[in-house]
Amino acid sequence: MTYSGMGPDFRVLVDKARKLAQTNYKLIYNEYPPVRIMVQEIAKVMQESTQSGGIRPFGVSLLVGGYDEYLDKFQLYQVDPSGSYFPWKATAIGKTSNSAKTFLEKRWNENLQLEDAIHVALLALKESVDGELIGENLDIAVISDPQQQLLGFTGTNLEGPRFKKLSAEEINDILDSL
Repeated sequence: MTYSGMGPDFRVLVDKARKLAQTNYKLIYNEYPPVRIMVQEIAKVMQESTQSGGIRPFGVSLLVGGYDEYLDKFQLYQVDPSGSYFPWKATAIGKTSNSAKTFLEKRWNENLQLEDAIHVALLALKESVDGELIGENLDIAVISDPQQQLLGFTGTNLEGPRFKKLSAEEINDILDSL
């Protein structure tokens, strides 16, 4: 999960999402919630704050990604401060999201390889962000099927999708190749 907006509001929502996953859902079903269920619960919390008197709405938009083992697919959702949520294949949030979304619509397709998808995302950032892009200023997380060249899980017998946050050096290497 990542955000655009007010950091303290994001931390509150992360804490609520963790509590939901750990206590509520895991205790009942003995497994972690699917991505869509998690998004619905986060959106419900956000929507309730817009309807309650004396409570200000959350000042944050979210991108929530993950892998749903029941649907056997990767998912990405955007959650707005109003509590509305939408599934996406590729999207952007924040100050320059309109131009980034337009860029992603032109470049994204179903057959992109993981390396190409990372390049497209970085090019979208390059087009819409003022200033220099360097690995120390970026966070890139990858949720993917096992791919040794990118996710580096050699020598393990783990099954299923992997999550990896790329290091600043890895991001700089990719940026140098653009």
